[in-house]
Amino acid sequence: MVLEVSHLFTMIEEVGERSRSHGLRKSLLKAQAKAMGKIWEYKTATWDEYETEFLSYLNQKRKSGITNGVFGDIDLEAHRKWVEGVFNAENIGPLLPLWQESRKDLIKEFLDAGFVARIVALDTKRVPEQYLGMLFTENLIEEFEELGVDACGENGEFHTVVLDGPNFMYPLDIEFGDISIVDSYLQLDIIVKNSR
Repeated sequence: MVLEVSHLFTMIEEVGERSRSHGLRKSLLKAQAKAMGKIWEYKTATWDEYETEFLSYLNQKRKSGITNGVFGDIDLEAHRKWVEGVFNAENIGPLLPLWQESRKDLIKEFLDAGFVARIVALDTKRVPEQYLGMLFTENLIEEFEELGVDACGENGEFHTVVLDGPNFMYPLDIEFGDISIVDSYLQLDIIVKNSR
């Protein structure tokens, strides 16, 4: 099955400036979508409003003809159930193409395809601080495995942002900003230098 991805969607924290978990600026997410030739949309919400706002967005998209939503979960059953529940409530098909795939195979495919990503957030209880901002490479993954860190960050150990790849028309030129602390997480501010 070949699907055309038309929209990228992000839930933004209630103050309306950054993505949840990753802490990415809206300007970065917009630039990322533009580099891929996609429409980027977002909704703001508190954690308590999250599901309601998510459902509201899905309802709008279903009415405009969107038939599926894609998620990158590998094996978090609770998240899969949540995704299936909210998508089924709006009669939109949830797709989880990475479900139960080998982490090593996924990483190899990702890197071999030419994607470029950096670590933008990490849990200091599980990942040493020096990895913040590093390129996501095979060597980095080997180090993570030696530390007992999930190579894909599936358990929230770290988050990445993709800056280039085969579906990008051009790479994002970025610089590092400040580091924020949210509970045990460090979040690296990524500033886009080229907005084309």
